[in-house]
Amino acid sequence: MQENIVESHMRPTQSGKRMSQGLDGVRKAAKESEQLRFTALLHHLSIDLLRESFYALQRRASPGVDGVTWQEYETGLEDRLIDLHSRVHRGVYREKAPRRIFIPKAGGRQRPLGVAGTGGRDRPAGRGDDPQPDLRGRL
Repeated sequence: MQENIVESHMRPTQSGKRMSQGLDGVRKAAKESEQLRFTALLHHLSIDLLRESFYALQRRASPGVDGVTWQEYETGLEDRLIDLHSRVHRGVYREKAPRRIFIPKAGGRQRPLGVAGTGGRDRPAGRGDDPQPDLRGRL
């Protein structure tokens, strides 16, 4: 008797982790055409992707504008991710405004720097093993 073997919809990345073929297709399309506009990417956002993104963050990074450290945010992480996923998919998620600080530069000038809150740092972003295309202005 022969069984059908169902192939995974996830492809291994260079790090050995599995990656959604859908997101891989988005990356390839973004690299191939800068004029391409993306209109429907929300279905790629899953709790698993949010979790992977959170664990890809630097654990010893400074707290965000909300004062929450990585370790504090990890407490109750699953509930936080479920809530974040729900709010994003319902369209009610609003990231906290970044705290603006200024770094002194030579000649008395200052350079602005925005410090994000922890709640915004668990969204998918560029990960070391998984370079993200720059989609700003293309969504």
